[in-house]
Amino acid sequence: MLRLIGSHYHFRRAIPQDLKALLGRSEISLSLRTDKKLIARERAADLYARTGDFFHKARTLDEQASPTLLQELLTLQTQMIRDQETTLSLAEECHALEQKAEKARHAMEMLAQVQKESACLQQSKDHLAAIQTRLEALSQQLKTGAAVSAKEKEMLRGEANRLAAMIVDIRSNQTLAQQAGTLPASSSATLEEMGAEKKPVPVKPSSPRLSVMAEKFIYSDTTKSPDTLKATRKTIDLFIEAFGDKPIRQITGTVAGEFFDILSSLPATHGKGKTVLPLRMVIAQAQEQGQETVSGKTVKNHFSRLSSLWSHLVQRDLVDKNPWAGWDFNVTKKIVRRGWTDGELALLANTHWSGTAVSHRTWAGIITIGMFTGMRLGEICNLRRQDIAVIDGMPCFHVRPHLEDGWSPKTAAGTRIIPIHSNLLKMEGLNLLEDNDEKYLFPDLTVSASGERGDNFARSFSKHKKRLGLPDAVTFHSFRHTVSTKLRNQEAHIRELWIDTVLGHEASHKSQGTMNYTSGIEVANLKQVIEALTYPPECIMPF
Repeated sequence: MLRLIGSHYHFRRAIPQDLKALLGRSEISLSLRTDKKLIARERAADLYARTGDFFHKARTLDEQASPTLLQELLTLQTQMIRDQETTLSLAEECHALEQKAEKARHAMEMLAQVQKESACLQQSKDHLAAIQTRLEALSQQLKTGAAVSAKEKEMLRGEANRLAAMIVDIRSNQTLAQQAGTLPASSSATLEEMGAEKKPVPVKPSSPRLSVMAEKFIYSDTTKSPDTLKATRKTIDLFIEAFGDKPIRQITGTVAGEFFDILSSLPATHGKGKTVLPLRMVIAQAQEQGQETVSGKTVKNHFSRLSSLWSHLVQRDLVDKNPWAGWDFNVTKKIVRRGWTDGELALLANTHWSGTAVSHRTWAGIITIGMFTGMRLGEICNLRRQDIAVIDGMPCFHVRPHLEDGWSPKTAAGTRIIPIHSNLLKMEGLNLLEDNDEKYLFPDLTVSASGERGDNFARSFSKHKKRLGLPDAVTFHSFRHTVSTKLRNQEAHIRELWIDTVLGHEASHKSQGTMNYTSGIEVANLKQVIEALTYPPECIMPF
């Protein structure tokens, strides 16, 4: 048995029961005189074999001889350990001598290399001195006018320039060699001793990183809308994920071209869910699965945001040119969005919703509110219970910023009052006027990594629409087209300004009165607009 006692290993073996009385002890324990486990194992194995032989001999001898045998065994083992220690000591000395010999051989090689380089340096010094002498003679000849003709003088000038260039080249090569470690440091004084001037090393201007410039010129600009800031941040984050937070002077046309290729290869669904894979892995996966890639318009938008930032950098001489300008984008594949037809609405309403991402109440409620208000998806998903209020005796949605959640409507006109349609008030499954403890009207909606509430509904709606075979020209945003079209085809007493107010559009007619007195529109007039929306019964989704 091998045991570590203190800093050294010990061998211990129990004496067989039939030999304990004969040998007068119950075990054999010896120090192996080493703290190395591998050496201890070798010694213990040898001891185990020897004690085994001893036990065998002890059984064949008489009792009087046994103490002598045991003492012989101990003496023999002690001698064996000493022999092993001597052998190991000799091996260590041999290894040390080999290392010294290797160092000496390496030193001799380095000495030979230094001698060779010194000889080359001396030759270079002699050559440089000859060139310097020749250059001085030519310069003196030019100064004293000893040349007999203008042609000769021109030739002498050319020769002088050539020799001067040679001196500079030799000096530069020596400097580079010294920096690379191939010449002794003392060689740096060679040119100074010969009167040659040092060539100044150009200092590259410092270049701030992309994220710093984006913060300075884009994110801190209070005149830019939240949508612009959010979109620009998304573009910058994409670039940094692809290339890192590079200094702006390192972002050249080559880098812009690589980013163009990456953006063009992204799947159309990128950024619309929880993406955990690295960017290039997402691209590879999309290519393997043959997924649809983003449109040329999307790529153009990313480049436009970066180009806008670079316009600031170029003006301030922080960069030399704008690598994001002048690119061609394939924007021919353009899908014209339109409103829903009654047939498409009927198909959507009468197809069973079996998804698990959101409840049936949330699914039917968001779609129905979109049909009877024309609200944007983000506005519906962020509706809180406190955003439902009775104004002038009429229940209304109050679309407004949520300062505590960092959400606000898309535009200033998006903050508005929308009377609730009578059909929505009658839907028991929706229960708009119910007073409960839930903060949001649709509490089971999730928030994406980018802060978009309702991301799970948006993905489910897109997948469900494709399963039904509905065209790409209709999306959730198409409900706004549908509402706008229906309202503008109503009787003349519904004014254009009222429709724009309900939809949260900037006023169509930019007269002074329109711009200053929009807030004076009575809720009763807006109620007329909302109640003008009608659909066939088969188009309304059941709860």
